[in-house]
Amino acid sequence: MKTLEIIGYKRANLGKKEAKRLRKEGNVPCVLYGEKEQVHFYAPMALFKELVYTSEAHFVHLTIEGTAYKCILQDIQFHPVSEIILHADFLVLSDNKKVKMNIPIVFSGRAPGVEKGGEFIKIRRALQVLAYPQDMPGHIDLTISTLDFGKAIKVKDIKEERYEVLDPKVAPIAVVEIPRALRGKTTAAEGEEATSEATKANSE
Repeated sequence: MKTLEIIGYKRANLGKKEAKRLRKEGNVPCVLYGEKEQVHFYAPMALFKELVYTSEAHFVHLTIEGTAYKCILQDIQFHPVSEIILHADFLVLSDNKKVKMNIPIVFSGRAPGVEKGGEFIKIRRALQVLAYPQDMPGHIDLTISTLDFGKAIKVKDIKEERYEVLDPKVAPIAVVEIPRALRGKTTAAEGEEATSEATKANSE
């Protein structure tokens, strides 16, 4: 997994008024967990672009006034209207301790159901994964080359490699839906096929 760098500065004052001032100046109020004491700091909002708006998960090399930490973005809050980052939580990593992360899914291939006119629906864009930091994937690859009409890829179909997917095994990840215009034709075709098979069986 790739690592991004973020530089932070300790906060001298806490509280809503101070946090509002930091955001107005283009910074994000943050908290670092995993140390003996929580570290309250802020970082330029511009540094979060590659970390947040991406199809890859990342580790973070966080430097706060000369002290470096290997960590992950554990939680982030956005303004409901402007989508400005309101707050971010980071968690310090340990090589001998497993961690949970939301890992993006990258789909590849062409679904046969789509070739026939079906619509490919992404139900989940990320999955919660448990792993040691060194085994954590940047993304999860899923091929859809066998996905036909009405068929779905489920969590149980993922081949886990040195990590564990925590989402329910029966949960669907993606499906090819039959368009409304084709549903009647598909049903009719299935009915004709069943009638043909029955006729053939009776004649034998």
